Amino acid sequence: MIHNMDSNYVITIGRQWGSGGKEIGEKLATLLEIHFLDKKLIELASEHSGLCKEFFEKADEKTSKGIIGGLFGMRFPFITDGGVSPINCLSNDALFQVQSDVIRQVAATDSCLIVGRCSDYILRNHPRKIDVFITANHEDRVLRVQKRHSVTAEEAEALIEKMDKKRADYYNYYSYKLWGNAAGYHLCVNSSVLGIEGTVSFIADFINKRLAMQ
Repeated sequence: MIHNMDSNYVITIGRQWGSGGKEIGEKLATLLEIHFLDKKLIELASEHSGLCKEFFEKADEKTSKGIIGGLFGMRFPFITDGGVSPINCLSNDALFQVQSDVIRQVAATDSCLIVGRCSDYILRNHPRKIDVFITANHEDRVLRVQKRHSVTAEEAEALIEKMDKKRADYYNYYSYKLWGNAAGYHLCVNSSVLGIEGTVSFIADFINKRLAMQ
């Protein structure tokens, strides 16, 4: 489906919470037959660093303001065989660096789709990268969160506000860019317009055309 396959390419997806971004990413990666990386990055970072994945789960898409001090006294159970010193890996900044190294390594060797985690900024020098941001109508986001987490509309509203702020703080802190700002992406899509499947097809067509030009 994708033209000009002489070298690997990367798709990064930023997303509002409840926009269906992860589902769209999974379906898109399946359609394009490339690796899908979301929570899998936590496992890869754990393997790369020798630290158990709990460290990365606690720091996942959080800024350095959330240093994992609470785990300091428990540091030894979190070290795997052959692991590195916990002293160098306690802060979210250090864990972000480990995950960044993993993202660059994967993108250097394989075509992949990466959800969140500042991947668009980390891979800013990758020659064949397409950055996508996915939004949705507020009502659709609320309904999706209600269904997924079995909460009331009011609770869904609060969760959306909290998670969007968390993602924005993380992205803005590490990328020095503005999360969700259209100028920072190749394509911004409202998934409410075409639905999940239609959005997947639309993005795939855009990727095909974009890579054919490179």
